[in-house]
Amino acid sequence: MSDQPDPIELQKHLSGLDYPVGKDEIVRKAQDSGADDSILEALRNLPDGQYEKPTHVTEAVFGR
Repeated sequence: MSDQPDPIELQKHLSGLDYPVGKDEIVRKAQDSGADDSILEALRNLPDGQYEKPTHVTEAVFGR
């Protein structure tokens, strides 16, 4: 799916995560919160590693 996820929806689905957090935990949290396919696909494509805060996840997804 090539739809770009909404940044606000992305952060809503990651609400409650304790940072720093790894990619697998980010994807699992989004799945558990009912994120749509565009968000899940974007998160699955994140580089492996630790994300220190929510803005780091957004930057990695949207290249900002």
